[in-house]
Amino acid sequence: MQGPFGSGQGSGQGSAFRGSAAEALAARGKSPSRPAPERAQAARAAAHRVAMAWRTLRLQLRFLVPLVITLVGAAWLAAPVLDNLTLRWFSRDLNSRGLLVSNALSDSIAQALAAERPARLAPLLERTLQDERLFAIAVCSADGRLLRSTERFPRSLSCADATRIAALAEPRLGLAGGAVHVGVQDVRAQRSIVPAGAPDAAATAAPSATPPSGSADRQLERAADRPPGRSAEAPADRAATAPADDSANDATAQPQGPAELVARLVLLHDLSFVERRSQDTRRYLVGLIAALGLVIAVITVAVAQLSWRGWVAGTRALLRGEGLLSPMLAASGGPLALAPELEPLAADLRVRLREMEDEFRRSQGPQGEWTAGRLRTLLQTQLSGDQVIVVSNREPLIHDRDPLGTLVERRPASGLVTAIEPVVRACSGTWIAHGGGSADRATVDAFDRVQVPAEDHGEGSEAAGAYLLRRIWLTEAEEQGYYYGFANEGLWPLCHVAHVRPVFRESDWATYREINQRFADAVVAEARIEDPVVLVQDYHFALLPAMVREQLPNATILTFWHIPWPNPESFGICPWRQEILQGLLGSTILGFHTRYHCKNFIETVDRYLEARIEHEHSTIALKEKETLVEAYPISIEWPEPGVVARWPAVAQCRARVVQRLGIAPPAAADGSVAEPPGLVLAVGVDRFDYTKGILERLNAVERLLEKHPQWRGRFVFVQVAAPTRSALDEYRGFQERIHRVTERINQRFAQPGYQPVHLLAEHHGHDALNELFRAANLCVVTSLHDGMNLVCKEFIAARDDLQGVLILSRFAGAARELPESLIVNPYHVEETADALHRAATMPAAEQRERMASLRSTVREFNVYRWAGRMLSDAGRWRLRARIEARVRRHQPG
Repeated sequence: MQGPFGSGQGSGQGSAFRGSAAEALAARGKSPSRPAPERAQAARAAAHRVAMAWRTLRLQLRFLVPLVITLVGAAWLAAPVLDNLTLRWFSRDLNSRGLLVSNALSDSIAQALAAERPARLAPLLERTLQDERLFAIAVCSADGRLLRSTERFPRSLSCADATRIAALAEPRLGLAGGAVHVGVQDVRAQRSIVPAGAPDAAATAAPSATPPSGSADRQLERAADRPPGRSAEAPADRAATAPADDSANDATAQPQGPAELVARLVLLHDLSFVERRSQDTRRYLVGLIAALGLVIAVITVAVAQLSWRGWVAGTRALLRGEGLLSPMLAASGGPLALAPELEPLAADLRVRLREMEDEFRRSQGPQGEWTAGRLRTLLQTQLSGDQVIVVSNREPLIHDRDPLGTLVERRPASGLVTAIEPVVRACSGTWIAHGGGSADRATVDAFDRVQVPAEDHGEGSEAAGAYLLRRIWLTEAEEQGYYYGFANEGLWPLCHVAHVRPVFRESDWATYREINQRFADAVVAEARIEDPVVLVQDYHFALLPAMVREQLPNATILTFWHIPWPNPESFGICPWRQEILQGLLGSTILGFHTRYHCKNFIETVDRYLEARIEHEHSTIALKEKETLVEAYPISIEWPEPGVVARWPAVAQCRARVVQRLGIAPPAAADGSVAEPPGLVLAVGVDRFDYTKGILERLNAVERLLEKHPQWRGRFVFVQVAAPTRSALDEYRGFQERIHRVTERINQRFAQPGYQPVHLLAEHHGHDALNELFRAANLCVVTSLHDGMNLVCKEFIAARDDLQGVLILSRFAGAARELPESLIVNPYHVEETADALHRAATMPAAEQRERMASLRSTVREFNVYRWAGRMLSDAGRWRLRARIEARVRRHQPG
């Protein structure tokens, strides 16, 4: 059992002990409740708060110091101005008071002077001097003699001096006791004109100096307008009689004569009250400015604090990515909405981040080269091995029969096939295309499929996988309406804006729609799952995405538009513009080569469809389906080391080309070729199309030979023009014109054994083109309007010797990626000819620098990267769609 002081006493003793220990530790500067690291952290936090407070004070002083300086300067400038203004106000007031005093005393002064009793003036002046503002008064005669003055009137001040001082702008006189205001007022009297025999005027009436008729306000106004110290002149018709009784109204009274100056009244007003009031006014002014400055300072500091905190919070949000990476919430005015004043900072931050990213990428080099293996890994991770289907008009493998009936496999020299086949091989997918070869039907199975075998690129290289080719058959009439008609006579010139008028026929449109539906049905038939990845290629299938979407709503459809997209005004020519736009918006992702083409498409949709457009995200929502519109610059497959090792040497390629074209005959028995000294070989590889700038290229070559005759016999231009769409009148006419221009140039500049232009209007395989690229000194790409153009990239890939010069049209999409080439305007013949001359004379060292940079770009941004970016975006969209589907399954109802 505890005693009366049991546990409580013990507790109190323990508390007392702890308190004394705490005091002892505190006396030694130690805290018993915190370990040393916590105390150090607390000290650092306190120091940080002090530093932040000092920084905040310094920030506030930036606002307050200029404000205080401005207010002090304003008060310093306003004080003398206010003093002068106050003095002028009081001078006018004193002049008015002097006029009133003069009018009040004029009668008495006139009577005293008329009676020749100036002693009467002394009591009159003393009584008047009782006014607190009056310092002294004096009466001067008309001729300037001092007649009478009060006691404090200065003896040194004469009547003449007083009159002179009163006429000044500031009639002030400094005395020992302070400054006085000097005012001189005239005292006038009028004589009465009486008939003969009347009593003497002096005996009957005293001279009068009554004020003129009229209100006193008018007298004050006139007095204020006259110079200081001057009295008012009496009007000529002034009546100033002062009868002793009512006899003034007697019939014998006559009009009075003119007023006569009888004396001058000198008034000295004390100005000490003016100074006192000026001091009071200055104190009031300073107080007002001080109070106003305090209010302004408080408001300024408050606004500065709020603005600074807002800027800090907004900047932190930008650095965290809020408002920068979440524009949807910002656009909706949500919690991450970006303040308008932060928009310039956000724009600069975006630019700087891009610059830093570029600098980092240049310093680090490629993070990992994109290859078929990496793309296959990406497909396995991002798309989890989902089925991939490619749809295009041109097939990657054509089966023909030669004149002897032998089956021949041919790969078309197409940029589309060059870009897409590595993708479908990496995915081991299915390719659906139009079967146009003469032996295509003989090579397919019962389901119109053919297995495209894998490609072995040699020892040390990775083999390209096999894939299925599904062929779609078209009749001649269907091909005429779908391919040659609407696609190439309508959409092709419409999108390229190449000065060829597009042709639109109702029958062509019906066939185009029918063929798109046929290809869409084939996609559905080849789909093994309900949500395949469908890659739709080019303008031949503008309606297919929406058709596939109707039958496979969960499919991920990636449509890539390989040609340019025109502005809304140009596209408005198409009679079925809305149907085409709606068909393309069936895509999950719609890709173009450049951001400029994406912008044109979004503006076109905005012009002709009712759709919700999110410019920040580059998405278009139509009928609750969103489409991402993004730029994916297409490229080529970078050659594997094993493939490069099998290439013939550059000198060997050049010798073969020179011999095959007949530029130089064999010079030895062994068949070796000695090319002409100083030979410059330029090459152009295109389809025979009016958008490729072949005519402009030939004109530039002709102009080069005109301006620089030294190139005649040494400059050879080889144009490979693969025939295409020869069934169309526009293309036949264009091909004939090119042949005529070529003949004309050769006739003008040909020499024995020399032909300046070699036109090869035939198909060339990949190996033949690669040999030509390696043999050439120059590659000329002068497209009038092109989505990307892969010929320039193939030329770069072929030049492992780091030699050769690329001349590239600014109207090709590749010009934005390859600035180290010589960029020209193909419509400007002189500029293109000068570029040819510059390229032909470019030093080898400069060629090496340019080509090394170009090869680095093309190698990094190859076709696998192009496909990887699209498929990565598709993977993210598919993941989001699947998550949304699972969320909807768990929602009630």
